[in-house]
Amino acid sequence: MRAIRRFTVRPVLPEALASLGVLAGNLRWSWHPPTQDVFAAVHPELWESTGRDPVRLLGAVDTGRLDELAHDRGFLDQLEAARSDLDAYLSGEQWYQRRGGDDAPRAIAYFSPEYGITAVLPQYSGGLGILAGDHLKAASDLGVPLVGVGLLYRHGYFKQALSREGWQQETYPVLDPDELPLSLLHEPDGSRAKVRITIDTDAELVARIWVAHVGRIPLLLLDTDVEENPDHFRAVTDRLYGGTSEHRLRQELLLGVGGVRALRAYSRITGAPAPEVFHTNEGHAGFLGLERIRELSAAEGGPGLDFDTALEVSRASTVFTTHTPVPAGIDRFDRELVEQYFGGASPVPGVPVERILGLGAEDYEGGDAGVFNMAVMGFRLAQRANGVSRLHGHVSREMFNGLWSAFDEADVPITSITNGVHAPTWVGREVFELAAGHGADLHRGDDGFWDVVDKVPGEEIWATKRLLRERLVKDARKRLAKSWSKRGLAPAELSWIDSALDPDVLTIGFARRVPSYKRLTLMLSDPERLKRLLLHPERPVQLVIAGKAHPADEGGKRLIQEMVRFADDPEVRHRIAFLPNYDIAMAQPLYPGCDVWLNNPLRPYEACGTSGMKAALNGGLNLSILDGWWDEWYDGSNGWAIPSADGVDDPERRDELEATALYDLIENEVAPRFYDVGPDGVPARWLEMVRHTLKSLGPKVLATRMVRDYVRQLYTPAAVTGRRLNTDWTGAGELAAWKKRVRTGWDGVRVEHVESSGVGDAPQIGTVLTVRAFVSLGELSPDDVDVQLVHGVIDSDDQLVGAATESLSVGESYQGGRHRFDGTVALNRSGAFGYTVRVVPRNDLLASPAELGVIALPG
Repeated sequence: MRAIRRFTVRPVLPEALASLGVLAGNLRWSWHPPTQDVFAAVHPELWESTGRDPVRLLGAVDTGRLDELAHDRGFLDQLEAARSDLDAYLSGEQWYQRRGGDDAPRAIAYFSPEYGITAVLPQYSGGLGILAGDHLKAASDLGVPLVGVGLLYRHGYFKQALSREGWQQETYPVLDPDELPLSLLHEPDGSRAKVRITIDTDAELVARIWVAHVGRIPLLLLDTDVEENPDHFRAVTDRLYGGTSEHRLRQELLLGVGGVRALRAYSRITGAPAPEVFHTNEGHAGFLGLERIRELSAAEGGPGLDFDTALEVSRASTVFTTHTPVPAGIDRFDRELVEQYFGGASPVPGVPVERILGLGAEDYEGGDAGVFNMAVMGFRLAQRANGVSRLHGHVSREMFNGLWSAFDEADVPITSITNGVHAPTWVGREVFELAAGHGADLHRGDDGFWDVVDKVPGEEIWATKRLLRERLVKDARKRLAKSWSKRGLAPAELSWIDSALDPDVLTIGFARRVPSYKRLTLMLSDPERLKRLLLHPERPVQLVIAGKAHPADEGGKRLIQEMVRFADDPEVRHRIAFLPNYDIAMAQPLYPGCDVWLNNPLRPYEACGTSGMKAALNGGLNLSILDGWWDEWYDGSNGWAIPSADGVDDPERRDELEATALYDLIENEVAPRFYDVGPDGVPARWLEMVRHTLKSLGPKVLATRMVRDYVRQLYTPAAVTGRRLNTDWTGAGELAAWKKRVRTGWDGVRVEHVESSGVGDAPQIGTVLTVRAFVSLGELSPDDVDVQLVHGVIDSDDQLVGAATESLSVGESYQGGRHRFDGTVALNRSGAFGYTVRVVPRNDLLASPAELGVIALPG
């Protein structure tokens, strides 16, 4: 019999145990082992059976046990210590308060479509969400005043299972927010706080606001499953990355426009400072810029700025991060659909629809005039933008060069901040305990860990890795048994699982989403050779593999099926396991338990790839194509680089070459080094690489390093510029007018003639080159431009490589807007040298000289 209504009855905790509710309500427990120990002590069996979920645990434990704990002095002392530690963590002075600087923003809003914080809050699908979760956690640890904004998906992302034939099957369990570590935001009168967005003339989209506390960081999650909404609106937040294009558009409208309104409600209700900087994590949240423009230009009671001035105010304090290296990863909507939503009863009334359409237009060579590109809008609505690794920054500048087509790729204003990972979430507890046992002061933060790497005896490192490997094997066996049972096998047919995998065998991990470019099945290119590696009598290898394909990706599902069928082979199934339903709960024993982390994407399509960072922090070695972060930080001794056949056009031939290189590395370098043990049973040369990996990569791959970089390179500059334009709007109006004047007058800017002297026929190091450039500026003045001498090494095609720039100064002015600009440069290196002169706009409120997209060159 089906219930007609569902609700959750919350437990009433004895007063002495009230701190349990406080600890459960802050997600810091998910990365703080002493707090986890408190919940484990409540009821060890229930703690495990509820998936280590404090909210479910407290809802399941009986009142008799609670009364017993309320009189248990030892437990109460443990509880009080954890509560005091949380209070100190939330209120103490951290890096941001000590080192952030006077110009640092008072508050930063961080928008993302997904967040991977803990397995008990399944609001993520892959790397983008995990990165967002780590960003929030690291910001909390550093004391950065961030507030997150996202959506609460009633079904989350899908749960993955396998059919008997190895085909991916998806299910979407319903999530009850009352059973999650969330609380509703309420108005002062006790009513639920809500945001409303006009979608059409007949109805508003209404969303309530849930708050998750991620340490010091509030995360606002919007939920449309409310009674005021008709069914089709209630379903807007049904699932992550599902539904039609129009469904996705509605989700992104809610995230961007509704998210800004949720922030305003949160600040009004709680007194939290209004954000000074807005960070758009990928293009899905790009509509937030339109709402900010509406607030400034068309909102009742607002300053009533014109569109261009409001745009400058909003842009100055907005940061946009792109995560995709492939055009297919960008949300692109039919232009007519966007026009339909914004042209009538608009979600941002008063903002001209033609200006909105222009922001997302692919109005550049090779663009599609019929689509609205969310990433393009993201770049146009943000003054500062970045990719997520050095190589990805380069790829992004090439990908979006059309927005700044007058400039070379190197000058496109997209920088890079390489991603990082949150060590307390991903590093095995035993690794921290090992470091602490040898004097590491973990209270110092990240730096306290690396000081003792060389002090720990090799035997202890090796014993710890063996323990972590054993834990992974046990976890994998449980998951295999559960998966095979769902696939229809009887318990009597599963006895082989008891000996599947081996804690003393070299363990290679591979886990990620399964789009084609990540090449899940590259290792299957030569199945017989792979079998020989797995079954080697002296140096066997075992593989633990996981990954989900998007429900609509039939090709990805076929790759999974191919892998599963190979892993099902009785000859090798004790050496290779495909574990379904890859999530945070699986990842946490997987990364520490692997000796080697494998990554073999099609270069350069891996934007960053942070899974290998997590393995490295646990003493794992990377075996990877030089892509993403590995291209940046591989040094020849902290792992192995799989040679990439970049110049080979035939994809099958390229796969064959790179697979052979992978097999060769495992057979001839990785396995021999792992099994080369001394009389003490320890592989000394292997551990040399482990130590070097921890010291060379450890400080770099941390999310705290990443967030510090965002604060220094993007957030603080955005706050400074934003304040200059936000004070009385005059500066913004002047900037908008200046940009219009420069764009209008740029046709009159020409480099007419360039003269040089001082080098003679045989210049030497130390020779001073003198340059004079005669430039026509038309209606513009010298103050509007920067005339630059661009110089440096040239290649065989006379292209400047790694060029430097020097600003030339006005030497003389003539009639008709003509001027002479002079400058010198000392030749400080030998070899082929070249130079040119260029003219770009100049204004100290620009983040980049390429911002307006105009340039003048000789000829």
